[in-house]
Amino acid sequence: MNELFTVPVLLGILYSGVRLATPYLYAALGEMFAQRSGVVNLGVDGIMLMGAFAAFFVVSNTGNLLLGVLAAMLVGLLMGLIMSFVSVNLQAEQGISGIGLYLFGLGLSSLLFKKLSVSTRAIEGFPALPIPVLSDLPEIGDVFFKHNILVYIAFALVPVAAFVLNHTTLGLKVRAAGMKPEAADSLGVSVARVRYLCVTFGSMMAGLAGASLSIGLINLFQENMTSGLGFIAVALVYFGGWTPLGVMIGALLFSMVNALQLWVQVKAIPIPSDLAVMLPYILTIAALVLGRRARQPAALSKPFSRGEN
Repeated sequence: MNELFTVPVLLGILYSGVRLATPYLYAALGEMFAQRSGVVNLGVDGIMLMGAFAAFFVVSNTGNLLLGVLAAMLVGLLMGLIMSFVSVNLQAEQGISGIGLYLFGLGLSSLLFKKLSVSTRAIEGFPALPIPVLSDLPEIGDVFFKHNILVYIAFALVPVAAFVLNHTTLGLKVRAAGMKPEAADSLGVSVARVRYLCVTFGSMMAGLAGASLSIGLINLFQENMTSGLGFIAVALVYFGGWTPLGVMIGALLFSMVNALQLWVQVKAIPIPSDLAVMLPYILTIAALVLGRRARQPAALSKPFSRGEN
């Protein structure tokens, strides 16, 4: 057990935690916007799988990483439009619709992977991009400033998301659609349009989260490679109290726990491996319990029709 508390191992856990937080951040920040507008999208994991496949397939055939990212976001956009239509226009039960979208993404990504004969060999993904000067700092330079571009963008989006939500007209409309859609509608705000925008944006972020896995972290595609990560991202929104900063803290906490369980297995610590793998999911349950204490959007998961109060 003492092997976990050496400086090299602790630094390794921190470094891995920052890297592994990337898909959590992309998916959870996007889902946060969807939920702040009043829509819960439980299909995030399926969208991530499709985004991961699309990115890997494009990069393995073209070698162009940017095209891979764009393909993942395009897939996310299309699946987001499906979720928006079902939840906003058809006003279907959002939880069931989201699970359906997840199963669709899970099945289709596996089918395409088999039928298109995608290579199982690793590709050359995004390389590390050390930040000048900062990456040379002792200890913390390696932990925080020697990652690939997708990692930096994920963390940079946190203050951007906070600014948009709290200091722009768009952010005000998003918050109004999720808290008081009737009031927003009476002031001329199209609640349906806002929800469409937020759900499709969140789905594009989920697609990008998938790309960050397949061409940013692992550089491979495997069936069901997310292993429920998308559901953890949804839980992170609750854990973070529907705020970008809270989501980032939660993402780092979850990724650090994930990194810890990996190091436990690498160091052969005498802890049952199954228990170590369970740690992130135990934390997910705790996040959902704690998230209930935060003030969630009043109209979350509630369909809205003009003229209804």
